[in-house]
Parts: sequence; C-alpha cells; structure tokens
Amino acid sequence: MRRVRLPGFILAVPAWLWLLAFFVAPVLVVFWYSLGYKPGLFATHANDKLSLDRYAEVLTPTFFDTFWNTLWIGIAGTLLCFLIGAPVAYWMALKAPARMKGLLIALVLVPFWTNFLVRTIGWMVILSPEGWISHALQAVGLAPLDILYTRPAVLFGVVYNYLPLMILPLFVAFDRVELSVREASKDLGANRWRTFARVTFPLARPGIIVGALLVYIPLMGDYITATVLGGAKGNMVGQLVASQFQTAQNWALGSAMAVMLILIILGSVALMAGIIWLLALPMRMRNRVTIQEVAA
Repeated sequence: MRRVRLPGFILAVPAWLWLLAFFVAPVLVVFWYSLGYKPGLFATHANDKLSLDRYAEVLTPTFFDTFWNTLWIGIAGTLLCFLIGAPVAYWMALKAPARMKGLLIALVLVPFWTNFLVRTIGWMVILSPEGWISHALQAVGLAPLDILYTRPAVLFGVVYNYLPLMILPLFVAFDRVELSVREASKDLGANRWRTFARVTFPLARPGIIVGALLVYIPLMGDYITATVLGGAKGNMVGQLVASQFQTAQNWALGSAMAVMLILIILGSVALMAGIIWLLALPMRMRNRVTIQEVAA
C-alpha cells in the first residue's frame, strides 16, 4: 500500500487558522471601525463615509499625552521587571539546589493563582495612606505614603503583575547554559563577571528577548492596573479605549486608539530590535575576525 506523504506545514494549519480567526480578523474589524464615525448620540458607529479623521483626533495633545505616558510606563515597567527578575532567575537556574527548582518555580507562579483584579486591588490597599506601609513609616516618624493614583503606583502594580512573565523565560534561558561551557571560560582565564558578560549573558539572550516581549506587549494594553492604581495621573491608553467603547459609545474613536496603540507597540519593538542589532554588531564582527584568524 502506497503511503501518502503530506507536506510538513499541514501540522501548522490549525494554529494558523486559530490566529486568523481570533487575531487577524478582529484586528481587521477594529481597523475597519476606525475608518468610520459616530453618527448620533445613541449610535455606536457607521462606516458609510470612510475617513482618517478619527486618527487626527487621536493625535490631539489631550490623547497624545496619554500615549506618551503609556509608552513611558511600558518601557520603565519592562526594564524594572528585567532588573529585578534577572538576578532571581540567574540564582534559580545556576545557584539554587536542583531539588529546590520545582518549588521555586511554583513560588514564582503563586501570584497567577489569584485573579488579576484582586491582586491589583491588594496593591491599592497596600499603597493607600491608610495602609500598613504608611503606618510603619509614621511609626518611625516619617511622612505617610502618598503615591496612590500616581504613575509610581502604576509602576508598582505592573512590575508585580508581570514580573513572573520575565522570570520564567530568563530561568529557562540561564538553565540551558551548560556548566561545562562556563567552566571552559574560567579555565581560559575569565573571571566570574567576564564569564557572565561574554558567555552566560549572550547565550541567554533569546530568553531575555522573549521575557521582554511577554512583559512589554500586554503591559502596554493593560487598563486594569492603571484604572485601580493610577487615576488621572497614571492614565494609560487601555483606559481610553475601554471608555470609548463602554462609556462614550464611540467605537470609531476607540478603534483608532487601539490601532494607534498596536502601531506604537510594533514600532517600539522594531526600534529596540534595531538598537540591539547595532549594539551586538561590534561583537559579531570581532568574533568573525577571531574565527578567520584561527582558520588562517
């Protein structure tokens, strides 16, 4: 009986169909709505007259400040998650006892066992002027904590909510750096810091990139954290999009805001990828020269 060999891409067809149905199609619908307008007080949208006027509204100073604030919080939150998560992931992967790694991973995942909104409300209680941190500061003669409904409060919330998404990819990346590779670096005269900078860190770069994307992309669209902890001073684009759809019933303007947010995320990711490529270019050129010299 003759076997029929199917092409390899057939295995990926279900995933592509899923992405087309539940990602590409909704984004196209949102883009279509963004070309319309709000026809009346009780109507949500109309597309009989297509234009880019909604995008002109998005770029007004009032909305532009919110987009800038969102970009600032997204970059700062991702950087803080990396600065906090990298040492933790490095210790878990390379320093902690092997029998403890499963328990440590479970502890990192503990926050996900609680609802996202409940975790954020918990930070609202902690950061409030009547919270235990304020009471502790007043007990030692300091002023009470007064950062609730500000940008720093939003940073506290997003770092707490998204930190596990940074730690786990970094843990996997560091854990894959074999001990023999690091020992070979030390045998060649490199100290611990040089081994980390020239061997461990470059080999863990894919995990760093994945962790940054896993944190940055959902953080930019987060509106729960900004709504609960930020108030007017910590406003983010996700709040504007939600308010346009739920309160103002202006689906065209809300869709234009959503499309602009997607473009900002894609543009900033592409910009950072270009910067990383340029920063790594001298090292690649140096390695290429070294390989050529060895071959000669």
